[in-house]
Amino acid sequence: MSIKSIEIPLFPLNIVLFPGMVLPLHIFEPRYRQMIADCQRQELEFGVVLVQAESTFMREEPHAIGTMAEIRDLDRLEDGRLNIIAMGTHRFRILSQHRKKPYLSGLVEFYEDISEPLEDLLFVNKQARSLFADYIDLLLKAANEKDVKAELPSDPEALSYFIAYFLDLEREQQQHFLELTSTLQRLKEEIVILRREVPFLRQILSKQVPKNRSILN
Repeated sequence: MSIKSIEIPLFPLNIVLFPGMVLPLHIFEPRYRQMIADCQRQELEFGVVLVQAESTFMREEPHAIGTMAEIRDLDRLEDGRLNIIAMGTHRFRILSQHRKKPYLSGLVEFYEDISEPLEDLLFVNKQARSLFADYIDLLLKAANEKDVKAELPSDPEALSYFIAYFLDLEREQQQHFLELTSTLQRLKEEIVILRREVPFLRQILSKQVPKNRSILN
């Protein structure tokens, strides 16, 4: 067993949580109410994992890579339901899982990006940051939000998660970004998407959207 391996409750959801991102949850199922109560009592984080497509209710099968979530705020309603705000902290890989409790639990180990040349990271980080700033600016203009300023993370890995979270992507694509162990590759793939999406948003705002968007792909 790895020294970094720990057992945590697992929460299979139809979402992908990235480190540093906020996750609001409404907890109503008894099994997950107990999970949150156990987390609070034992001062544990829980793991958010994307449900595999072929899963069935009460027997959800998660993807192997997920993100630990720390409970930052909790509001208990009169009927026992919970509203919580959680924050993604570290990625993990599931080593084994069991259902000895009403909810799924698993033995997990931390899952981290590899070390890469700082010069390469900073170069790609600058490109991604500039494109994503344009992307956010165009979205805000489309929503008539003129006085909102987005603060982007300066750290390349944190920025890569931030972009993956905010881009309009299919869950499987988000899971792909979560599972990558190269910040460089994650940013490069996001740059490809942004180079397609930024011109498309500009065309929307200028009312010159082509009849067939596929010409931009």
